[in-house]
Amino acid sequence: MDLELSPPRGGLEEAVSVFVQHRARLFGIAYRVLGSVVEAEDVVQEVWLRWQKTDRSAVVSPVAFLSSATTRLAINVTQSARVRRETYIGPWLPEPVDTGSDPEVGAQRAEALELALLLVLEKLSPTERAAYVLREAFDYAYPEIAQILQLSAVNVRKIVSRARKHLSDEQRESVDTAEHRRLLNAFVSAAQTGDVASLETLLTADAVSLSDGNGLQGCARVPVLGRVRIAKMSTYPRLWREAKPRLVDANGLTGVTIYRDGRPMAFMTIAASKEGIHKVMWVFNPSKIAAFLGSRSRCVTAPPCLR
Repeated sequence: MDLELSPPRGGLEEAVSVFVQHRARLFGIAYRVLGSVVEAEDVVQEVWLRWQKTDRSAVVSPVAFLSSATTRLAINVTQSARVRRETYIGPWLPEPVDTGSDPEVGAQRAEALELALLLVLEKLSPTERAAYVLREAFDYAYPEIAQILQLSAVNVRKIVSRARKHLSDEQRESVDTAEHRRLLNAFVSAAQTGDVASLETLLTADAVSLSDGNGLQGCARVPVLGRVRIAKMSTYPRLWREAKPRLVDANGLTGVTIYRDGRPMAFMTIAASKEGIHKVMWVFNPSKIAAFLGSRSRCVTAPPCLR
């Protein structure tokens, strides 16, 4: 739980000020590497504890120190998280994060943030992912990344280049945010009214639907392939009965949180290209929905967030 800090004095006051200044960036790095709001917050909290215990008078660049600590901790957590995810039931999706009040989650650019891209990043090694995130989302120079990852600058260039190629092979060119929102609205409207034919026209022939429920009853435990099957699945009356969808800002794009009786029961978003919607992503796992809703009030500027 969050603890209120008494008014800091002397060195602690400066430590809090510096950490708060860079906290959004640290969360942004950890979240992109981990794909988890909760795990990213845990990493940032651990970095704060280390920052308090550090001889800060010997630190030449606080942002470099904090970024390095965050990246290395995130890599370590990723390695253990992969073991846990091996027992995950059904498709695993990154936890969505609310970006309405903090659109770039601490980044200089909103790169490596879309849910579909975070899912692809999972296929990279933790070091590759960290190098790509630092370069593409935060514009770190290769020598800086090399120092953080304790590798040569030449090696870092190769890692980032390899990661870019892998992602370009996996990714399709996305539509702009306005078209993404239009397609999402059309999808939800058709799904709510049971209009299977309209849904099929929105989907590409090779579309895939992923449902993250970790074994929750009623969730598809394997990817659903093809526009016909996805259209039929997305119009299940059980899903939409008395449901109230609300548009939200998630990972830099529009998503939908679906409520029933005032309680959030699902989060959904899409990935789309000029050919249409090629990926539908559903999050039913209650803990991930809670993490998304909690991320709306994620503290990034006030010391009381530090525990």
